[in-house]
Amino acid sequence: MFHQWSGRVSVSHLSAVSALVFLLLTHSCEGASQMIGPSKPILAMVGDDVVLPCHLEPAADVVAKTLEWARLDLNPRFVNVRRDGVALLQDQNPSYLGRTSLSTDKLRQGDISLKLSKVRLSDEGKYRCHIPNLGTSTAELIVGAFSSPAVIIAEMDRAGSRVVLECKSAGWYPEPEVLWLDREGNLLSAGPPETVRGPDDLYTVSSRVTVEKRHGNSFTCRVQQRNINQTREINLQITEDILEVPSCTVRVIIISSVCVVFSCICAALLVLGKLRQNNGQNKHCDNETVDGAAEGEQLPSTKDLIDEKLEEKKDMEHVIRALMEEKTELETSRDKLKTELVKVEEEKKKNEKKLDKLEKHFDVKKQEKKLLLSQNNVELDNKNLEYKESLQRTKEKLEKTEDMIQRITEWKKKVEKQIEQMKKRLEETERGAPGQTSVGEVG
Repeated sequence: MFHQWSGRVSVSHLSAVSALVFLLLTHSCEGASQMIGPSKPILAMVGDDVVLPCHLEPAADVVAKTLEWARLDLNPRFVNVRRDGVALLQDQNPSYLGRTSLSTDKLRQGDISLKLSKVRLSDEGKYRCHIPNLGTSTAELIVGAFSSPAVIIAEMDRAGSRVVLECKSAGWYPEPEVLWLDREGNLLSAGPPETVRGPDDLYTVSSRVTVEKRHGNSFTCRVQQRNINQTREINLQITEDILEVPSCTVRVIIISSVCVVFSCICAALLVLGKLRQNNGQNKHCDNETVDGAAEGEQLPSTKDLIDEKLEEKKDMEHVIRALMEEKTELETSRDKLKTELVKVEEEKKKNEKKLDKLEKHFDVKKQEKKLLLSQNNVELDNKNLEYKESLQRTKEKLEKTEDMIQRITEWKKKVEKQIEQMKKRLEETERGAPGQTSVGEVG
């Protein structure tokens, strides 16, 4: 039976339809969840742990769902995969093995956030959080690295009024910039920085600036990377003790340089040269004939030669004592550097243990502490490298010093032998012909 629509609808019929539409819309909205990701890129430092946010609104239990975290630029692309509540490791990219996790408790609340441990430079990129039939969101991860700079006095014009400062910092990512500032904070004009990218993809930067070496001048080297919001700087003040150090000495501001043995080695070389010269003179004197004396040439007496040799022996003993003192100081510096290396290694191990504990008891609030520990580890690595380089230089100087001591000691023994021979000749000459003591008359 059909009824013709008159075009008029009663108020009661309209209210019933509106109520039905409202109920249908409400039911539809309650059943549809939306995937929500971060609105800004996530920043993490090398070695950190980081959380990539992803959750459902309104919340829904997704423990038994298929969950996928992936990077579409990788092959295989999956970073973390779950099927029916079980992690599928065979589908995971090998570079993320053992470094990603999802919280089961949070999954029940619709939180699919991914925890990524011990961040690497290669982790940088865009990540996709996906649940089939529910939705997809993305999270971009930016990875950075930084370290503290060191300043050395690279060159010093002793006669003039200028000094060249060099600032160097290793272990940065992305590539940083280097700035020089005076004591008022004004930028100084410096040459173009040198940048080297290592096999680990980290950058090492260095920059030089020429400044006035007036006492009290203060300069700052600032290394910064705006993309990761990191700035590190170091201040150097020109003092009297720096100005008085010889220009041939390398002066490291961060780590005290070891005692330099060049001055003693130079003195030793002078003594050796004198010894060789005198040795040649002695051979020449020994070959002189009586005819040479008859021609009016005044030959040195044996006593005079003995006195000269005694002076040479005294000079050598002085140099040997100085070299032995240098050797002792170098051995002390070597032992101190070894001790510092052990301390750095122990401190780094402690940091690693603390990081492991924080990973076992993950809490977003502990991210800042982890960041500080990771930054400390980077600085410890830099210290470790600097100590090893200083230790190597110290060992090389110690070897040169020991070699020089041995060589001069051997020359000293030869001189002592020569003195004994001369004394013996002198005694024989005095017993055989009193008053005739010239070398030409000996033998």
